[in-house]
Amino acid sequence: MAIDQSHPAVTDLTTDVPTDPLPVLQVPVPISSLDEIPAGMPGRPCWVELATTDPRTCSTFYAGLLGWSFKVGEDGYVLATVDDQPVAGLHTPQGDQPPAWTLYLTVGDTLNTAERVRDLGGHVLAEPTEVPGQGGLLVAADPSGAAIGFWRQDRDWRLGTGFPGAFTWAELNTWDGAAADTFFAALFGFDIAQMGDGEAFDYTSWTVNGEEVLGRLRMGGEFDPGTPPHWMVFFEVDPEVGTDRVAQRAVRLGGRVTVAPFDSPFGRAAVVADPTGAEFTVLDRSDALPVFEDEVGSNNDDPFDD
Repeated sequence: MAIDQSHPAVTDLTTDVPTDPLPVLQVPVPISSLDEIPAGMPGRPCWVELATTDPRTCSTFYAGLLGWSFKVGEDGYVLATVDDQPVAGLHTPQGDQPPAWTLYLTVGDTLNTAERVRDLGGHVLAEPTEVPGQGGLLVAADPSGAAIGFWRQDRDWRLGTGFPGAFTWAELNTWDGAAADTFFAALFGFDIAQMGDGEAFDYTSWTVNGEEVLGRLRMGGEFDPGTPPHWMVFFEVDPEVGTDRVAQRAVRLGGRVTVAPFDSPFGRAAVVADPTGAEFTVLDRSDALPVFEDEVGSNNDDPFDD
């Protein structure tokens, strides 16, 4: 994350998949002076980052799939943009870390957050690190075992959201929903609302001051028993293209569709893996199923029971 957020023009999502290698562009050295600390709500998603063993192959994949353009910093960190808006970062992991997406949430103090994580039963995976002129970062795991990043913003830090190719949502997939709810509610003061019946479908919405910021799904029989707890990040699909065509394009670009396109109250979604195996979800919010009040949180286990 230690890069200047400057960026070139983008590849149109509806154009043909690029066949030539993407150019490697040099990014200026980050500014060293501290700007005014921006107002930010603790716990709000502020960045998404891909650890990948093959940044160049993945850059070609995401350029063709989501219309991203890229710049590479002197430290090798890759900044992805859409229409001059930063949407993600890519880097090569150290050690044996598998390819995966990491979500970052805003915090005011990484040292204090690390202490709170431990006090609440979580684990610090990467101790607080200062990024001169930009902020501080911390990576931890909640008590249910899912890794999550925390970012302290010392200057304006942008993450484009809610437009085609950009981050639009994130949810925690975990085997222990109650432990995750308790941990994050204590850490950030989230209000937790059950969206399902809490048993067959256990999905909670996390809000602050009435604003929905994240979701949590308790994994069930639809997941392989060996699936580790993880955060799933969602990227917006251009409605003119649609989730089904994006999923087909992912396969042509060397990725895989791990969950075929399906309809949901949030929109039409599909779970995709890039060429190195990192999974994420593509979502067309314009194509959402209608939701009726009596279908959410119903205590009626049998829909045919009069």
